[in-house]
Amino acid sequence: MRRNKKERQQLLTSTIKENPFTTDEELAEKFQVSVQTIRLDRLELSIPELRERIKNVAEKRFSNEVRSLPLDEIIGEIIDIDLDQSAISILDVKEEHVFKRNKIARGHHLFAQANSLAVAVINDELALTAKSNIQFKRSVKQNERVIAKAKVLKIDDNLGRTFVEVNSFVNNELVFTGEFEMYRSKNH
Repeated sequence: MRRNKKERQQLLTSTIKENPFTTDEELAEKFQVSVQTIRLDRLELSIPELRERIKNVAEKRFSNEVRSLPLDEIIGEIIDIDLDQSAISILDVKEEHVFKRNKIARGHHLFAQANSLAVAVINDELALTAKSNIQFKRSVKQNERVIAKAKVLKIDDNLGRTFVEVNSFVNNELVFTGEFEMYRSKNH
């Protein structure tokens, strides 16, 4: 059922409020209009694009939660975090992340996303990487979105170490995996 512009814009606003991570494409499909129409609606309603919405939600939700480093030092954008448990971040691979000749992402960007997520998940003022064991499973190309998921496997208070596993995916396909042994102060 096609709605008039006013109804559509009201529904659009409430849909984005419910789920700020909804893409313009998903909205276009839901409201049976073009992506361009959704973009024009967002402009009229002063609703930022998806990337900005993710950043705003992350900044509001996580600026008080991430203890080990400032949000602007994290590579990728944190979209979920539960300290000493798990965390998720998104990295959109752009031109500045890839080799010019083949548009393949430079490995240090994927490592940096995973490593900074392993640091961010730790509920401590001080968290440093002691050791890591990483594997690149496949090349990541420009314009792909990498979703990194960190999971705390073990906290060893005697050693002052936290063991974190990070797996990174593009469209549910594993592209990077790493185990990080992190220093932390012993009294957490």
